[in-house]
Amino acid sequence: MNIILTSSLGGSFKVNGKRIPSVFLTDNGLLDKLKELWVEDSKVMIICASPNDHEKNDSVCECLRESFPMSGLSISYIEKCDDRNEELIEKLSEMDVILLVGGHVPTQNIFMKKIGLKERLIDFNGLLIAWSAGSMNCASNVYAAPELEGEAVDADYSRWISGLGLTETNIFPHYQVLKDAYLDGLRVMEDITYVDSYTHEILAMNDGSYITIENGAEVLYGEAYRIKNGNLEMICRNGEVFVLKER
Repeated sequence: MNIILTSSLGGSFKVNGKRIPSVFLTDNGLLDKLKELWVEDSKVMIICASPNDHEKNDSVCECLRESFPMSGLSISYIEKCDDRNEELIEKLSEMDVILLVGGHVPTQNIFMKKIGLKERLIDFNGLLIAWSAGSMNCASNVYAAPELEGEAVDADYSRWISGLGLTETNIFPHYQVLKDAYLDGLRVMEDITYVDSYTHEILAMNDGSYITIENGAEVLYGEAYRIKNGNLEMICRNGEVFVLKER
């Protein structure tokens, strides 16, 4: 299995609340990497992050149905797996590409466990592409960073949950937006994420940056920061490559 973990894949933008298809991000060679690993006329399965948000899931699927060919990536089949058709996961082994989309990390995590995704991916030999929450849930021990109002101050909210075990890297996406954000009156970075980094190292990535996992090696492309013991350090710039894990 080849894996691409992104902060954002692109492929759409919103106009008056409506999702409009667009070409996938090309920053740091992302689209070129997708083309390099792509199988012509791929069969694609989307694992939804919000299984009961049918309107959103339908919108994402229909958008991607156009985004792939717009980006020069041919598809023969694309379907979404949510709570209306959980049995679709039985066809995972027939797919060329699995997409783990963005959303609320714990919600997606629960759905992944319900459909047994971790176990089904063991024998999957295609391409797995993830963004945002999807990328976060690929870790063995997932950093479910507080996101919704109330989560940052909820003593019962679990910030660390078991994931798919595809990487040991804990991704914090959309850093360029969230670095100045507040949640529950707290600074998302300094008051929440930096504190959590005392027990686990966290990798903050901008949109347009991504990680590839091929034959056990993990390679980072584009701007990203290591957060450890309450400190932030840039480890890779746009246009650069950084090896996170050797083969």
